[in-house]
Amino acid sequence: MQHTSTTAPARARTLSAAQAMDAAYSGADCRLVLDDGRTTPVQAARWAETASLSDVELLVDSCAGPTLDIGCGPGRLSAAVAARAHHVLGIDISPVAVRQTRARGAAAAVHDVFDDLPRRGRWQHLLLADGNIGIGGSPTRLLRRARQLLSPDGTVVVEVTADDGVRVHRGVRLRLGQRETAPFSWATVGTRAMPDLAAATGFDLLRISEAAGRHVAVLRPRAA
Repeated sequence: MQHTSTTAPARARTLSAAQAMDAAYSGADCRLVLDDGRTTPVQAARWAETASLSDVELLVDSCAGPTLDIGCGPGRLSAAVAARAHHVLGIDISPVAVRQTRARGAAAAVHDVFDDLPRRGRWQHLLLADGNIGIGGSPTRLLRRARQLLSPDGTVVVEVTADDGVRVHRGVRLRLGQRETAPFSWATVGTRAMPDLAAATGFDLLRISEAAGRHVAVLRPRAA
């Protein structure tokens, strides 16, 4: 992923994050603007593709029961899980993404992960792919929420980066033409941070797998 510097003038912040992602999933050029001014394109087109071999090996193969796909985007993973006759629900803040997921044959609903969600405490698997461990800028808070949603013997399947730590980016924005969202926080989590993060949030780290340069951790709630 290439980053480029920018010194763009102040822009009217007239977009919600959902509106920006709706536009991105509809084909518009949407950019993620980091707090230091660097920008990178939102990879909406890649997320709209059919599940890749590494998607299947690292993510879909780990889901053998009722699955909640958090931040499902256009639904490539939800559709791949549904194709195996497993119950799956994709959730996303983007109504366009939810419609695209449903068009692929998977159930989906417009929700934030911290909403009152169905099947609380009974999901067998939770998917946090494509960097969605960064939602809200606090992986600790997000994984504690995951524990509330997950069955006692379930797993959280988390895509992580190859670097070491947890990095929190504050003041991140989405840019669409001359409009931007209000600043929000996002985070990235590296492979070496996972054991400590799992322990701090009540999980055991079962494994970290790698394929095609991607890394995925699988966590299970620690027995009381």
